[in-house]
Order: sequence, then structure tokens, then C-alpha cells
Amino acid sequence: MSNETADREEWSSRIGFILAAAGSAIGLGNIWRFPYLAGEGGGGAFVLIYLLCVVLIGMPYLFGELSLGRNSQRNPVGAIKSITGGGSLWILVGGFCVLAGFVILSYYSVVAGWAVGYAVKDIIAPTMGFQEFAASPGLVIALLGVFLLLTFLVVVGGIEEGIERWAKILLPILFVLIFLVIIRAVTLEGAMKGLKFYLVPDFSEITFGLVVSALGQAFFTLSLGMGAMITYGSYLPKREDIAISGGYVVIFNTLIALMAGFMIFPAIFAMGADPETGPALVFVVLPKVFAQMPLGGLVSVLFFLLLSIAALTSSISLLEVVVSYFVDEKQWSRQKSVWIIGSIVFLMAIPSALSQGASGAFSNMSYLFGESGLFGQNNFLGILDYLIGSAGLAIGAFFLSIFIGWVWGADYAAEELVEGSSVMTQGLVSVWTFMMRYVIPVVVFGIVMGYVFGYL
Repeated sequence: MSNETADREEWSSRIGFILAAAGSAIGLGNIWRFPYLAGEGGGGAFVLIYLLCVVLIGMPYLFGELSLGRNSQRNPVGAIKSITGGGSLWILVGGFCVLAGFVILSYYSVVAGWAVGYAVKDIIAPTMGFQEFAASPGLVIALLGVFLLLTFLVVVGGIEEGIERWAKILLPILFVLIFLVIIRAVTLEGAMKGLKFYLVPDFSEITFGLVVSALGQAFFTLSLGMGAMITYGSYLPKREDIAISGGYVVIFNTLIALMAGFMIFPAIFAMGADPETGPALVFVVLPKVFAQMPLGGLVSVLFFLLLSIAALTSSISLLEVVVSYFVDEKQWSRQKSVWIIGSIVFLMAIPSALSQGASGAFSNMSYLFGESGLFGQNNFLGILDYLIGSAGLAIGAFFLSIFIGWVWGADYAAEELVEGSSVMTQGLVSVWTFMMRYVIPVVVFGIVMGYVFGYL
């Protein structure tokens, strides 16, 4: 059931794959989304459930996507086609992954552009508050363009010379910057209150809604359901151990998420800010917190620089999903794919860039969806994020789990997982196949229902 291509690019080393795949998972979801969800979810209680979800559900599912990618040596559409022989409706699931990569990159790059702007805000817009900043059309479109250009320049270089090379540079820088910000945060007077909130679970905070939210975050931060890990897995040579490599990806990703909390919660409590602020935590509350602390200007620059780097490592994988489709299925060159797709993504991103106050038509779409909006979202960026980047990815992950566990078959997937592995014993394989067939589809369906009934 393998469809190998002799001249297909491959990762040159295990560490190159681990850093690239970890970079895909490490992004705004870890440093922007995880802290505000933890703040809303009671701190330590959310962190505990999140960790359990990552280890027990996210990691086994990650192995499934990597196995499908390496077996097929193709993008998500080609991977499914290699199993079904084409002409199957399951190819629509792969098509959704490609579409999701395109759409998510379009609005993700807007938020990433804000991070780039805030890293140099004291130079380009020192007096602007966030609302004025986000509502400045020329500024946000320019920042979006800069961020996308950086993404294009990495991906056009290919797997080894582009994505892998820059992952080896950017990820170590990211760790160093996070460590520097943590040192400043935990040495503030009153920081221990934040650490206690973050690390000590209050079990009375654990509700069904919190569990579903933690599950959703586990899948979001591991880049699952969007085909990124299928695509990255397709560049894995057969000699690589999927379980060990995938395990390291999970470790690095989770470590960054936890480190984000160590940066943010001590500073918030030390400065008397509210940890339950929600999505505005990073761009509205934290700049005010940084402004009050000693060396706050330097900390602010470091924080938003690392946020920009994290966003870049994720945007690279989003673009690669789409590029790999056109290279594999349409025989386009990588250069042609990057620049044509990139140009379309930039144009697609403009409505999202204008949807935070720069354009009334995109900022308040009540004329289409009423005052309550579509699933509570009333601006263009928020609607896209909910439909594609949140609920859409949960649905994609559900159908991919069914495909891997039942259509391809967990036994065939296990054969790919075992090949080249030194750790997958027969007992572990039996547990994994059971999880892939029965547990993971049910759990992911629970995430879908969480969106349907408003828990997420």
C-alpha cells in the first residue's frame, strides 16, 4: 500500500524533522491561545486536563497522520487517493485539508502580522492602542505582507534547504527568547501567586466544558486535522522511527505551551491584571503589564519577537500543505506553487486584515448574520477562524481518524508505524490500534459536539 517516489524530497535528519514538525505545532496556539484558555479554565485545572489529552489522545492520533503520510509519500489528497485508488468521496477529506491550509494561512498571517508589528511598535506606532493599531488598513496590510513574504522565502527553498534549515535556526532562538522572558516574569514581586494559579489544580474547576476545551486545544496545538502532519510525514524516510520522532514533537510542543504560561501568569498576577481576560490577553492586557514592570520595554520586544517566530514556524507548514498538493497532483514546480498560491493567500487575507475596525463591512457582518453573528462571531476573521480553523479542523480530524482506523485500517497503519521502530512492541501496537479504531474517533467526535453545543 505504499506509493513511493524516487525523487521526492526527504528530511535529511531526525532532528531536522522533529524541529520542523514541532515548529508546525508551536505557534500562536501555544503562546496566544493556550494561556488565555488556561486563564479562563482555572489555571492548573486546565493545564492538568490538557496534558492528559495530549498524551492519551493527541500523541496516538499524531502517529496515525504521520504513518499515513509516510506510507503514501503524498499530500493529504494524494495520501487518501493512494489508499482508495481514486474516485472515492474520502478524497474530499484530503481536499478539505488543502483548503484549510489555504484559508487558515490567510487569517493566521494577519494575527502574525500584529505580532511582528508589536515587536517593533515603539518604532512604528508608539502611541497606538491595539484597537487603533488593528484598524489601520495600510499598517496591518503591510505587516501581513511582510510576514507572508518571510513564509514564502522559507518554503520556496524546499524541504532540506528551506523548511528544515530554518527550523534548526528558529526553534533554538525561540527557546532562548522564551527563557529570557520567563526569568524576568518569575522574578517579579508577587509572581508566586501566578505560579500557584497556573500549577496547582483546583479540581472544582473541572467541568465537561473544560475537558472539551482542553481536548480541542490539544488537537489545535499539535496541528492535527489539517493535513500538516500527513504532509510532513510524507517526507520521512522509511528508516525513521515514527513513534520516537512523533514523541519528541509532542514533547517540544507541550514544553513551549507550558513555558508560555510561565511567561504570562507570573507577570499578570504581579501586575494585578485579570487572567480571565480571554483572547485579548496577549495584545491588550500584556502590553499594559509590560509597561508597568522594570525592563518592560525590552521584555515586550522579546515577547512579541518570539511570538512572531512561533507564528512563522506554523505558517510554513500551512503553506507547505497547499504547495505539496500542487507539486504532487498538478506537477507544478515548487517555485510556481509558492508564488501563485502565496499571491492568492495575500489577496484572501485582506478582508481579515480589514475586519478589526478598518472596514465596517468586514468588521461587523450583522447585515448577513444578525446581531448575534454566526456562532457568536461577527467579523470576517472570527467567522473564518470558527468555521475552518476551529470547528472545521475538529470535523477534519474526526473523518481522518475514521479513515486511518477503518478505511485504510488500523492494522495497515500499525505496519507503517512499526517499520523502522525500536520502541513499538506488540503490546503497544495492540493498544494503539484499539485507540485508533475506537477511542480516538469517539473523543474527536466529542470535540465536534463541543463546537455544536457551544462549549468551544
